[in-house]
Amino acid sequence: MTDAIQSAPGRRTAFARRLWSDYRVWLATAAILTLVTVFDPAQGMASLHFAAQALLETAPYLLLSIGLAAYASATGADGLIARAFTGAPIVMILVAAAFGGLSPFCSCGVIPLIAALLVMGVPLSAVMAFWLASPVIDPSMFALTAGVLGLEFAVAKTIAAIGLGVAGGYITLALTRSGAFADPLREGVGNGGCGASSVRDPKPPVWKFWHDADRRAKFGREAISTSLFLAKWLTLAFVLESLMVAFVPADLVAQAVGGEGIGSILTATLVGVPAYLNGYAALPLVSGLVEQGMAPGAGLAFLVAGGVTSLPAAIAVWVLAKRSVFFLYVSLALSGSLVSGLLFQAWIGA
Repeated sequence: MTDAIQSAPGRRTAFARRLWSDYRVWLATAAILTLVTVFDPAQGMASLHFAAQALLETAPYLLLSIGLAAYASATGADGLIARAFTGAPIVMILVAAAFGGLSPFCSCGVIPLIAALLVMGVPLSAVMAFWLASPVIDPSMFALTAGVLGLEFAVAKTIAAIGLGVAGGYITLALTRSGAFADPLREGVGNGGCGASSVRDPKPPVWKFWHDADRRAKFGREAISTSLFLAKWLTLAFVLESLMVAFVPADLVAQAVGGEGIGSILTATLVGVPAYLNGYAALPLVSGLVEQGMAPGAGLAFLVAGGVTSLPAAIAVWVLAKRSVFFLYVSLALSGSLVSGLLFQAWIGA
């Protein structure tokens, strides 16, 4: 009895911590929207509409990915999927980078897929290759880039995306083999990343899981948990993105990344991180800057660095993986974008 009474404050503290962990992101989003609305009611409504519209457009990708992840968990197929990504890491990284660069997933729609892959125990090197390549280009973005900046630029952007994924995957593989990133997922996300229980203790999958009450319940829990997790972080990301679009003047970006030479490529790489609006808004901006004399390599570096480190993509890495993985991701994005810009500029000059 005494032990029970003494443990009650501990249970209340644990419950409070869990409650704060579950709702702090929603509270932060609400606080931001409230503050913006107080000082600029029109922008507050615009940000709310922007976030709602972005979530609606992303919903098909989210529902498909969440359903697949929940199905894999309920049937026990996650172990098979994870094992499909094991072995021959050199080939696996190439395939992951190519799929990331050519798949129709946007930086938001890829988040649940990345989460599922990490939880299933897919090696971080392959996930990193996919993660780096995916936000930069997709079929629709290729067509739009070709229309705005030309086919040559679109091809260069695609090569840069896949090349960045391949290089990042191999660097991550080398670091992993040296003992780094043994457990890339944050506490509370999945079951240990590369050491997931489905890989440690594989069991035959039960494809018709709906005949088993426990598996039906597991499917529901997984779907709800993943949906809430993604919804809160994506909502925050879209609200912040709307404010960036509204309050970061395009003229300011143009002044920062204009000019020619290696210096402009380096500047464009660094400025692309905080100033990147979104893939569709950035293209006409870069087109105008190139027409005004900005080096094409600087334009490519801006698009690649901004795409990989855009708010939805960066927040996905931040909330799913440990800080060391996040800093590796950003480092690979910046260095790869700079190299892509330099190589493209050298090729144009030649």
